[in-house]
Amino acid sequence: MRHRFTAVAALLAGAALPAAAQTTATSTSATAVKPIAFTERTLANGLRVFAIRDTTTTNVSVQVWYGVGGRDDPRGRSGFAHLFEHLMFKATRNLVPEQMDRLTEDVGGYNNASTSDDYTNYYEVVPANHLRRLLFAEADRMASLVVEPTSFASERDVVKEEYRQGLARPYGSLFQTWLPAISYTRDPYARGVIGDVANLDAATIDDVRAFHATYYRPDNAVLVVAGNFDPAQLDAWVDEYFAGIRRPAGTVPRVSVVEPPRTRAVSRTVAAPNTPLPAVLLSWQAPPMKSDDVPALSVLDAILATGENSRLYRSLVYRDQLAQTAATSLDLRASTGVYAVYAIMAGGKSAAAGEAALRREVAALRDAPVSAAELAEAKNELVTAALRERETAEGKATVLAGDVILTGDPRTSERQLAALQRVTAADVQRVARRYLTDAGSAALRYVPAPAGAKGDSPALAPTVQTAALVPPRDIPVIRPAGAADRIAPPPPAAAIVPAAPAIAEQVLPNGLRLITVERHDLPLVTAQLVAAGGGAADPTGRAGTASLAATLMTRGTNTRSATDIARAIEALGGSIGSAADRDAASISIAVTSDRLAAALPILADAATRPAFAPEEIERARAQAIDAATVSLTDAPQLAGLVAGRAVFGAGPYAAPLEGTPTSLKAITRDDIAAAYATAWRPRQAALVVVGDITPADAMHLAQASFGGWDPEEVTGPQTPRADQPRPRVIVVDMADAAQAAVVVARPGVARSDPRYYPLSLGNTVLGGGFSSRLNQEIRIKRGLAYGASSTIQARRLPGSIAARTQTKNATADEAIGLIVAEMTRMGAAAVPVAELDTRKAVLVGGFGRTVETNDGMASLLSDFVAEGVPLAEIGQYPARIQSIDPAAVQTAAATLFDPVPASIVVVGDARQFLAPLKARYPQVEVIAHATLDLDRPDLRKP
Repeated sequence: MRHRFTAVAALLAGAALPAAAQTTATSTSATAVKPIAFTERTLANGLRVFAIRDTTTTNVSVQVWYGVGGRDDPRGRSGFAHLFEHLMFKATRNLVPEQMDRLTEDVGGYNNASTSDDYTNYYEVVPANHLRRLLFAEADRMASLVVEPTSFASERDVVKEEYRQGLARPYGSLFQTWLPAISYTRDPYARGVIGDVANLDAATIDDVRAFHATYYRPDNAVLVVAGNFDPAQLDAWVDEYFAGIRRPAGTVPRVSVVEPPRTRAVSRTVAAPNTPLPAVLLSWQAPPMKSDDVPALSVLDAILATGENSRLYRSLVYRDQLAQTAATSLDLRASTGVYAVYAIMAGGKSAAAGEAALRREVAALRDAPVSAAELAEAKNELVTAALRERETAEGKATVLAGDVILTGDPRTSERQLAALQRVTAADVQRVARRYLTDAGSAALRYVPAPAGAKGDSPALAPTVQTAALVPPRDIPVIRPAGAADRIAPPPPAAAIVPAAPAIAEQVLPNGLRLITVERHDLPLVTAQLVAAGGGAADPTGRAGTASLAATLMTRGTNTRSATDIARAIEALGGSIGSAADRDAASISIAVTSDRLAAALPILADAATRPAFAPEEIERARAQAIDAATVSLTDAPQLAGLVAGRAVFGAGPYAAPLEGTPTSLKAITRDDIAAAYATAWRPRQAALVVVGDITPADAMHLAQASFGGWDPEEVTGPQTPRADQPRPRVIVVDMADAAQAAVVVARPGVARSDPRYYPLSLGNTVLGGGFSSRLNQEIRIKRGLAYGASSTIQARRLPGSIAARTQTKNATADEAIGLIVAEMTRMGAAAVPVAELDTRKAVLVGGFGRTVETNDGMASLLSDFVAEGVPLAEIGQYPARIQSIDPAAVQTAAATLFDPVPASIVVVGDARQFLAPLKARYPQVEVIAHATLDLDRPDLRKP
């Protein structure tokens, strides 16, 4: 992806439940997923155009998907399609480099792109009045992309940093490189989509031009427009901008190789650096996405890995405590796909033990039919997931476009959802026996490499076959039009003014606030209970207490076990989760609206009567220690944790929120019970309900579930304020780190500070978004990093302001210099009005997209509750941002972006950057990774 590369799908997570819900465990949801309503037409040049009208939004999503991906990379050029994706954001005949960002981000929208093995997609969400401008821009880069040496070299450097960034993460190479390498022998799917440095260096500018001419053509593309538009006007604009694009002669070259069935098991052990805990991965061949077996495989996958009532979680993570994480990836493609099952082991557990456990669970699916309860739960979960996927216009467009590209049929997902309801236990067993055989498996045991070792490298099979890149003859070299000849994007139309969300607030007799936002476009509801107690109140030396207490709220009550909770919620097709932040903790559920009445009592039970059973404490403690252990080897995470200590010293926001291995071991049950008792009382809590429900119904359900919650208050210790320590320059020497993670952080403001709004706007100028100053200087102009950004954390107490990036170790000092210079510039001169206006649009547009989804609105309201912000500010937010002038931003920036009080943290291979850094900052402290102690303000082990 241009902005973010994800090698494997995010882990599926869920939660679970009880006897009270057993009556629903064997019935599937009556909630229907309405088919996506769309129109379709094909232009004479072969471009397929789909339109999905949605007048409930003020936005529009424009997506162009091309039928070319990593599978089509030429021989010796793996990563080429992904590199090309980056170049599509540079100049065209009529657009200057990065103008796509001007047309999207600068008007309150956003853009991004991704490269898979089968396709490359480009997508934007903008206010609906900018639709015509986006159609013009997408057509221009389809027809007349400019490829010139400077942009080519710069973006190639950016992609190299993206590649290194993936490898720098713990387990990065497991998914980025090894999973595809072990899953295929002949198909080009065996090559990682992002390629490697050698293949990227081999690419030439002539290759790029040939690639564009070969694959970026209208008959190899799909255009999807979803959102608020006039259908007739859309058709006219599509004809105006796309119909005249020439369809080249000949056909698009395709990879014809078919991956042979795997008939003999493959097994390999890999020693990899930066591997804090062993891991194991099993993969099997999966059918193409269009296969009739996909619904049954989807049900199988949900039974195996969705939520805490899934088989993998119950056995490997919960019961046997073998793994910190156990998950799956059902990667369906145009051709042979991959089904992967994997586990990151718990501390002290081996990859071999993990492999045996994974194989036992897979064998159980082959050997016996799944239960009726499991079957119903999986179907309910998949229906809820499909509904959530369709919450936004962008989500609907993505579903439809993916169907068209991978199967040729825009109704594939609809048919599969209908077929899902007909899946039987016998179907699940049949597909398990067909696809998940022992002989058809590929096993990868991923273990820590010895200290100082580089780790193993994959040897890809020499039989991998690729399509020949035979571009059309006489490829024209497109050059930018002169200023007089350049066609400007059309002007925007009149804006559609969004309505402020209607927020209803009521109070239960016991003092619990009930906050409801009513919306009936989809039968979904999110309910989130937030209480005023978080990690800031953790006892000294016991960081992670509030986080552990929040985790344990879903791990058993006086009447339900952890398994009961998981089973009950997931049987309803819902999910439950809990977490702590610095100033608050929360527990939430998301379900279809017809099942909220059954789910809310379970949420209430978990929130008001947690048992904190000793065995559950030890289980959660072990999981938290393993997670903390992994974070200590992740350079960007670690840099952020060190920066927290440097900025706050011994203050309430200083220690890691989730704790450290040492602090977690020190926490007692009394600590956990005290943290809960102090925070979780109805008069200092709020229940936020967003979705398909009326305020009256929400009050009825809240009173039924929470009316008996004891309003007695327990007074706990007040969160202390702490003096700000002196700024420090700290290097954590992580030998052989693939990249250096850089953070420049300083004290900030509280959320109640009147400077919050101008500071927030100034931060967006500095490092908020692709067009921000930091990203312009570090990524776009110099290619030093995949990205650079800044954030503000404004809480009940003053938080922090931080700028960060990841770069080659050798350029860490240069990146620091650029960050410091840009922070200084923010206060030295007023931001030009034109630039400030674009950044206002970024904030207002991002706010609008957040409140479009139930989860986004619920989280925003919960944040307001946690920080003591009046709820009326949600309706006032756009106006407040628009009213800020350059003088207010400069005044705030002169004080709050001044880098003099900032601490600088670099986590990386110090040998490669320490000398120039020490020349700039003679006071630099070097701490060996092995001697770092996050529990101490000085960060050094005694």
